[in-house]
Amino acid sequence: MNRNDRRVLIATALVGVMVLIGIFLLGGDGNDRVFKENRRTGNTRSDRVPFAATMPQQTETFYFDPNTADSTQLLRLGLQPWQVRNIYKYRAKGGVYRKKEDFARLYGLTVKDYRRLEPYIRISEDYLPAATLVGEDRDRRFSSNSKDRLRYPRKLSHGEHIILNIADTAMLRQVPGIGSYYAKEIVRHGQWLGGYVSVDQLDEIDNFPQEAKKYFVIEHPNPRKLPVNQLTLQQLRRHPYINYYQAKAITDYRRLHGNIKSLQDLRFSSDFTEADIQRLEPYIAY
Repeated sequence: MNRNDRRVLIATALVGVMVLIGIFLLGGDGNDRVFKENRRTGNTRSDRVPFAATMPQQTETFYFDPNTADSTQLLRLGLQPWQVRNIYKYRAKGGVYRKKEDFARLYGLTVKDYRRLEPYIRISEDYLPAATLVGEDRDRRFSSNSKDRLRYPRKLSHGEHIILNIADTAMLRQVPGIGSYYAKEIVRHGQWLGGYVSVDQLDEIDNFPQEAKKYFVIEHPNPRKLPVNQLTLQQLRRHPYINYYQAKAITDYRRLHGNIKSLQDLRFSSDFTEADIQRLEPYIAY
């Protein structure tokens, strides 16, 4: 090897060393911290947490069948992703929820969460034991009278009431003046709002029959709250009580003055009237 070859070899080696030093100085420290954190928490995956997983989860309540509910519905109910995966595995192995109490066996489900979800569990008759079809029970379930009752439900009498926030479409059709169309609209509007806090909110449904309102009551309202200091403009305007200009007023206030501590902070905004603030107040969390 002559003198020129040795010089080239030495220069190449020096460049390689400098590159390795640069990589260590620029990226090694951050990667080392990530590795140590993953080792501490038991996370062996190197991929980042999806952005959606960092968003605040808003728990909802609505009627569902644990035998057929999809992952989106189960997550909206407040279940953790690993609990949803366990439900899917249970169903894939032929597991069936035959009664509400079966759902209480879900691993990691607390008593508080089960009591919150239990009133909304609806097990389809398709998943009941086949023995229920035998004898008198079969006659009762499949008689023409039963079909007639489903088609033409018994209407409520004067003085009878339905709790608005837990009623499904079948219950709603028992109200005089409410058919299939308005029953679906009541459920849809309630889900859009995040729950009813007043019977008068039914007036927001086009041409809602006024005589039907006396059959509804509100008990222990617990509407879904909007974290007003965390949501983006686009997320805020999805609520029916917030339009584009009001959502912009909220984000502008946060940018200029910091977190909103009360909706009264917006009373000087031309985009909010006092009626707007009072109507929106039950749905806001700070």
